[in-house]
Amino acid sequence: MKQILFFLFLLPLLNSCAAQDDYATARSNMVRDQIRERGISDSRVIRAMKKVERHRFVPDRAKNLAYIDSPLSIGEGQTISQPFIVAFMTEQLYLRPGMKVLEIGTGSGYQAAILAEIVAEVYTIEINAKLGKSAAKTLSELGYDNVFVKIGDGYLGWEEHAPFDAIIVTCSPNEIPGPLKDQLAEGGRMIIPVGGKYIQSLVLNRKKNGKVKQHSILPVRFVPMIDSTGNRY
Repeated sequence: MKQILFFLFLLPLLNSCAAQDDYATARSNMVRDQIRERGISDSRVIRAMKKVERHRFVPDRAKNLAYIDSPLSIGEGQTISQPFIVAFMTEQLYLRPGMKVLEIGTGSGYQAAILAEIVAEVYTIEINAKLGKSAAKTLSELGYDNVFVKIGDGYLGWEEHAPFDAIIVTCSPNEIPGPLKDQLAEGGRMIIPVGGKYIQSLVLNRKKNGKVKQHSILPVRFVPMIDSTGNRY
């Protein structure tokens, strides 16, 4: 009888360990097939993608899909980006330890966690209070004490912590926000999807001698950047 009770006590733990092994295998396969095979080579980005547990940043109903080659719904009309896009955008910023990064569009917090594995400080803004509070809770539980979450309008940036060595935007305005250009440090890089509802380009911005030069690098489709009333920028 004692042996049966002991087994029943261990069963949830064994199931949990098995699930974690499955997630680790899926994450390793994701990095190999979706990241490395598509040309991502920055060792810091690859290491972060290997370490951060994407299944922690998706709803329970979607955990079994966490490592597939696709964006996923996280509720509130928002998504967590496709793993390759996360890695690609991160690599384009040429991140290094000690940097300070601004993210616009926290979502579930996954991109912020990837950034936090590489740089010193991540300031991230989410306009949806429910998502922002949930992301802050998840990031805190996972020990990311170098990520600072703000509920607010990302178009305006976070002036009191500017300038930023890099800026990453995960929602699409029709034009690049002026405040974000102003808050980008000299020599810094910003990556942002720009365009209408159906046609967008991922644009890399580099600041040199106080001027921001733009270069379109990839067709993409992101959720729109909106203001506090829900209107699109």
